[in-house]
Amino acid sequence: MNLLKRKLRMLHGFLFMILLFCVNTGIAQSNTSILSKQPSNLRKWLTQKTWDELFPNRHGYLPKQRKNKNDFYSFKAFLGAADLFPLFLSEEDTVLQKRELCAFLANMAYETGGGWVEAPGGYYKWGLFYIEEKGCEKGCPQYADPNKPNFPLVDSQSYHGRGGLQISWNYNYGQFSETYFGNKETLLKNPGLVSADPVLAFASAIWFWITPQYPKPSCHAIISNTWSPSIKDIAGGRVPGFGSVVNVINGGIECGKEPLEGTQFRYGYYEFFCKYFQVSTGDHAECSSQKPFGQ
Repeated sequence: MNLLKRKLRMLHGFLFMILLFCVNTGIAQSNTSILSKQPSNLRKWLTQKTWDELFPNRHGYLPKQRKNKNDFYSFKAFLGAADLFPLFLSEEDTVLQKRELCAFLANMAYETGGGWVEAPGGYYKWGLFYIEEKGCEKGCPQYADPNKPNFPLVDSQSYHGRGGLQISWNYNYGQFSETYFGNKETLLKNPGLVSADPVLAFASAIWFWITPQYPKPSCHAIISNTWSPSIKDIAGGRVPGFGSVVNVINGGIECGKEPLEGTQFRYGYYEFFCKYFQVSTGDHAECSSQKPFGQ
């Protein structure tokens, strides 16, 4: 009996060490159906060469920055994050797989873009330029929601946009932290980690992309045609397509009206990537006639 107890204690200790390792390396799995390391289908469509071609002006990669070897949005970091989320680009249909990649890259490039109409190489060559929201370098308190008690605010912390899809608000940082670190406190106490760790920056974007938040479906479900709109969604014009993806990300500002100048560039990025990967944009690629989710 004593021998059995010793073996059980050894087993518990071994399992604890594994858990501790996972937390310290940022891959604690609070939900193994979401976070599970395996090779991503991203490798089918992107290489280091194509990445450099698509994002030649990304943060840390401009010629004058390369000497510092600070290629923040590197292809290696993107692969490292994509490998943690098996649902991302998981469609069997290659058309849907490419279309999802284009939709994801389009929104990521737009949210982090530093281009302008007459930018060298063209507007669409300036994605991944910013790692955090422009103008919020000293903090933006408007992204703090005190009405989310499950994700309490931490003094002196700012929950503004950071990373590939500019994750923002305390409740998003808290939920992502639960998935990635196994607890909500890590990123609630230090949201700046997202703009300090390249893999975390991309992982925050993929997490947002594949995670539904009621009443919104996930962007992944929409673009992969696995989302079934409710009667209310259909009445509000929300149907599968890139338009509904935009609605999830920024529907309250960009949908249900004539496209803003910025929204036109978001659509333009999608068309740019679809052309590059030789796939059609699909139906319902705009949200001008859609009400925001929840309405």
